[in-house]
Amino acid sequence: MFYKQILIDKQKRVFVHKKLDDSSFGYLLPKESISSTLDLFKFSTVSGFGVDDLTLKIIKDFSVPKLDLSKLLDFSSNNKEHQLIPIDSPEVWAFGVTYLDSMRERQSESGTPDVYAQVYNSDRPEAFFKATKNRIQSNFDEVGIRGDSTWDVPEPELAFMIINKKIVAYTIGNDMSSRSIEGANPLYLPQAKVYDKSLSIGPCLVPAENIKDPQSLSVSLKIYRSDNIVFEGNTNTSRMKRNCEYLSEWLQRHNYVPDGTLVLTGTGIIPPTEFSLKELDKIEISIDDIGTLSNIVVKV
Repeated sequence: MFYKQILIDKQKRVFVHKKLDDSSFGYLLPKESISSTLDLFKFSTVSGFGVDDLTLKIIKDFSVPKLDLSKLLDFSSNNKEHQLIPIDSPEVWAFGVTYLDSMRERQSESGTPDVYAQVYNSDRPEAFFKATKNRIQSNFDEVGIRGDSTWDVPEPELAFMIINKKIVAYTIGNDMSSRSIEGANPLYLPQAKVYDKSLSIGPCLVPAENIKDPQSLSVSLKIYRSDNIVFEGNTNTSRMKRNCEYLSEWLQRHNYVPDGTLVLTGTGIIPPTEFSLKELDKIEISIDDIGTLSNIVVKV
């Protein structure tokens, strides 16, 4: 099943649908039972029920009817669906240089290329703090490119959520990045990675038990400009040097990770050096068994 948070009549609600290709028909969980996806997943970890089993029990116990979300939203005060971020993550961390292609591109753009090869070949991965909850953009929201950057790209990434030190769900992340700033000096990484609207997450959460093999997922990126595709690429999570469990374990070494934390696993799709995002570009990131994350670019 697929788990979203939406805004209806100024209230956050959890919406669940069973089919990836039919996201309109599903169940709006009762607010008195479940107020957020974080509550649902946390309750699952202590109840002995899997997330899907727990959700089905709630649907049965509260006699929740199946509904057409598009029709329900016609009666909403804002008259449209407002997709919220699928999880209210207290923290978002990210790993870099987890794909060979990423390491090579970082070397080509940097004045100190050896540091990227050292990270790629080391036991210790590159980890950095990416965002807090109020900095995360949702599906269909805007994502930003810095006004002081001349070379900007999206980074499509598989993301996972941690509760009670375990990976409990997966989603899609867009780690917006300034290659010109990081390329000038690796110590500028925080400025290249952390700024207004520099991260989007969505469109949903998928329980970990529903992802057969997180290291065998196809990832694709399409960038549209005036309705024309100006870049597209793809990769597979099987090409990650370090798998999700390795990254999760390393992040939690000597580091308290609160429940609901999201972790970005790095990118294997890198547009060519002559490409840079522009305002109003549309970015679409798709990952097998999760869906598509879509955002429009603005300058910040």
